[in-house]
Amino acid sequence: VQLVESGGGLVQAGGSLRLSCAASGSTFSINAMGWYRQAPGKQREVVAGITSGGGSTHYVDSVKGRFTVSRDNAKNTMYLQMNSLKPEDTDVYYCNARESGGASCWGQGTQVTVSS
Repeated sequence: VQLVESGGGLVQAGGSLRLSCAASGSTFSINAMGWYRQAPGKQREVVAGITSGGGSTHYVDSVKGRFTVSRDNAKNTMYLQMNSLKPEDTDVYYCNARESGGASCWGQGTQVTVSS
C-alpha cells in the first residue's frame, strides 16, 4: 500500500484546511486508518483514527470539536477536516494505514503551518 498526503499549507489562526490521504496498491487489505502529527524533535502523536467502514472515529483531546476524520473507501481516500486552527496545530501531518496482515504504512507527510 502506498499513501500520499495533500492539502497542507499556511493558514492564519482560526482558518481551515482539509488534508487528503490517497491510497494505492493493495487497498483491499487496509483496515483502520489514522492521522498523526510530528514536530521537529518530538514524538509522533496520533491526531485522529477511523475504522475500516468509517463507523467509529477517535480524536486526541486537543482537536476534539475542531477536526473531523472521514474516509471514502470507493475513492481509497481518507480526509482530515481541520477547523479553528491554532498555532499549536503547526506540524507535519502523516497518514497511516493498518493492513489486515498487520503491516503499518505511512505517507511522506504534509506540512501544516498556522500563523498567529
